[in-house]
Amino acid sequence: MAAAAPKPEILAAFEAAKGFMPLGEGLALHEAALDAGRLGLPLLEVGTYCGRSAILLADAAREAGVTALTVDHHRGSEEQQPGWDYHDPETVDAELGLMDTLPTFRRTLHRAGLEEHVVALVGRSPQIAKIWGSPLGLVFIDGGHTDEHANADYEGWVPHVAEGGLLVIHDVFPEPEDEFTGQAPYRVYLRALASGAFTEVSATDSLRVLRRVRAGI
Repeated sequence: MAAAAPKPEILAAFEAAKGFMPLGEGLALHEAALDAGRLGLPLLEVGTYCGRSAILLADAAREAGVTALTVDHHRGSEEQQPGWDYHDPETVDAELGLMDTLPTFRRTLHRAGLEEHVVALVGRSPQIAKIWGSPLGLVFIDGGHTDEHANADYEGWVPHVAEGGLLVIHDVFPEPEDEFTGQAPYRVYLRALASGAFTEVSATDSLRVLRRVRAGI
């Protein structure tokens, strides 16, 4: 049976939200989240930004009767800082002069009617992962795109993916010219496959979906 597509109002909220995920990849994430939701475990995203992908994760969590979790310090990753191509001046706190995407994220969820289906974990991903102790049905890695951050997200969260659960990795670009935007996620993707703990389920543009088939990473 095909996965249920998001309702028009959810798609409209997704399209209106700040963020970088294309619709096709978003729909693939939604389908993966519905699949993983059947395990009855929370679905976790690393890298909230302004909540664009969280809308689809939360909608799938609502359908599955589970909770979506999203982890971010909300100060922006490297490519979102002033002077970089992905910087949005509207996300800067006028008083502090620092990025703060948390208010925008909260407005995004409110407008989509999904606040009660999401728990926002505000802090550094490795710090939160270190104290996390519960299994997860899905881990979606879409945080910092340096090797340091991508590997820390992998090492911190992937051990919590339950057997039969899914690991989803965004911005997987094998081409060397995409060194900053995609090579670190690509290397994490290869690491997951090389571990023997995961098998690939699907690839939609730069989004990869892997299923845990045995313990270990």
